Amino acid sequence: MSLAHVILGLLQQQERTGYDLKTECFDDCISHLWPADQAQIYRTLDKLESQGWITCTVEIQHDRPNRKVYQITEAGEAELTHWLQTHHPLPVLREPLLVQLYLAAQLPDEAIVCLLERELEARQEKLAQCEEIEALSLSDPTASREHKLHRLVLDLVKQREQAYLDWLETAIATIRSL
Repeated sequence: MSLAHVILGLLQQQERTGYDLKTECFDDCISHLWPADQAQIYRTLDKLESQGWITCTVEIQHDRPNRKVYQITEAGEAELTHWLQTHHPLPVLREPLLVQLYLAAQLPDEAIVCLLERELEARQEKLAQCEEIEALSLSDPTASREHKLHRLVLDLVKQREQAYLDWLETAIATIRSL
């Protein structure tokens, strides 16, 4: 998966500025799936424009800087449709915590428990963020097809985080009983 395809999909939904992509989409809606900072977004927008997958219109504003509004092109739509229909290999996951735990036999139990508890807190925060997203925008039972798909994705992310939390609690209990 690439940031370019994420941006194409977001621009297919609605034309946006780079700032809108960052604040309305990446910060508020999909940070739990694909985080991106402002610099990454603007570099990708430049790349997409040079490939002809998006266009940019400058809106003149007198009281503040001009706005660059990006729209997806037909070529961008075709690329996005192709990408959406392509099965991708399973992602390569790197789990620093699991590698740390795998190699942690020389650490005292309390140091390992401390490490696991910090991860537990971080995962609880992520689950809480998902629940905030759910409460803000996805709880309408008469939601559109698009919102129902968003809900399916959010459900999996929440289940994954809950499974990780359950495992962490078991791991902490196991280490404490050693």
